[in-house]
Amino acid sequence: MLSELVYTRKGSGEPLVLIHGIGHRRQAWDPVLEALAQSYDVIAVDLAGFGESPAYPLSAKYDMASACDNLSANFAAWGVDRPHVVGNSLGGAIALELGARGLVRSVTALSPAGFFGTLNRLQTIALLILLRVTSLLPDAALKFTAARPWGRKLAGSSLYTHPERFTAEQVLGDALALKRCQGFERTIVHGVTYAFKSHVPVPTTIAWGTRDVILPYSSSAIAQERLPEARHVALPHCGHVPMIDDPDLITRVIEQTTDRVAQAPAA
Repeated sequence: MLSELVYTRKGSGEPLVLIHGIGHRRQAWDPVLEALAQSYDVIAVDLAGFGESPAYPLSAKYDMASACDNLSANFAAWGVDRPHVVGNSLGGAIALELGARGLVRSVTALSPAGFFGTLNRLQTIALLILLRVTSLLPDAALKFTAARPWGRKLAGSSLYTHPERFTAEQVLGDALALKRCQGFERTIVHGVTYAFKSHVPVPTTIAWGTRDVILPYSSSAIAQERLPEARHVALPHCGHVPMIDDPDLITRVIEQTTDRVAQAPAA
């Protein structure tokens, strides 16, 4: 399956693909894009049905198999062989699934989905649905809210520790992307029972914001239990989408993960 994905590409070096979370868009990676492009051929992608990428056909499932098949087909179309991948939230789970299939060189997963406790799963779904419902307000109301500091703080408080760092244009763009995305409900339906329980045979880092309220930091303990061979990192003072909260730290975590590929003994 090939559903062509919209992407931003910058830099040179080994390929590095950045995968956003549910309801988000490739611009989520803007705080780290320039720094990463100094060392990598960086591709920030809009997943199918999110951002500017078209949705899957109605006959296709929004599950991990579809996501991995489609991304690997796009890798080939971009001329990329086994890139490093970095994902956040839903994107983190997809990155781990790509790693489990041996389709990538390394995985950096930032607050990945798939490591829910029972209460955490309910909390996550409730907050995501609330975000989706809020985004369905009239465009004029979204623009009014984004134009005010209190509105930007309110809009981003569940995702970031520092929502005040966003401009009105960025907040409005994210809100409209969430409002107009076509893959949200179909992804939620398949994600309700999802759990990641596979082995990942490539260098892997799982990094978790200590102030994450969408996928609480306590979920990292489940990730450590299921993937003891991975490197597990706490991201102090970071929320669910940590790239805006500490872009320098996220850049270092990614670089440390990719460096482990060069340091790994030859097979």
